[in-house]
Amino acid sequence: MTGNHPKILVYGYGNPGRQDDGLGVVLAEEVARWCKDDQLVYVDTDTNYQLNVEDAAVIAGYDMVIFADASQEDVPAFRFDRLMPSAKTEFTMHAVSPGFILHLCKQLFSREPETYLLHIRGYEWEFMNEMTEKARANLHEAFVYVKAFISDFPRSNA
Repeated sequence: MTGNHPKILVYGYGNPGRQDDGLGVVLAEEVARWCKDDQLVYVDTDTNYQLNVEDAAVIAGYDMVIFADASQEDVPAFRFDRLMPSAKTEFTMHAVSPGFILHLCKQLFSREPETYLLHIRGYEWEFMNEMTEKARANLHEAFVYVKAFISDFPRSNA
């Protein structure tokens, strides 16, 4: 806890050099600007191309974590789900899932922050820096939702 507020991390991941794949990273950057402007010192942001096992140590220091990523799933603009720990791993450990990061956090640090996964709908994945207009609109909707969720979180859970 930071004062009366729980410590919150918004962790965006993806590749901004592949069009809409950078949605999670851009969302975290938007949250960082908002928190700086509004002096929300209890909210941190982080970004990376992919999640790594070391991120379990990062999230262990937080009360609430929001992982944000682009999604190819057929969701409206975005989907916001509560995340549970998952020991399931993929064939390669080159990249790991948010559920596995939470599982490692619980196993290694005896911590299980309240964790969510924000899927933001993307449409194009070519090697270009330009995000599609539809993805940018989805990003805006997701950002508005995350701002409200973070603003309400301390009052409802402090």
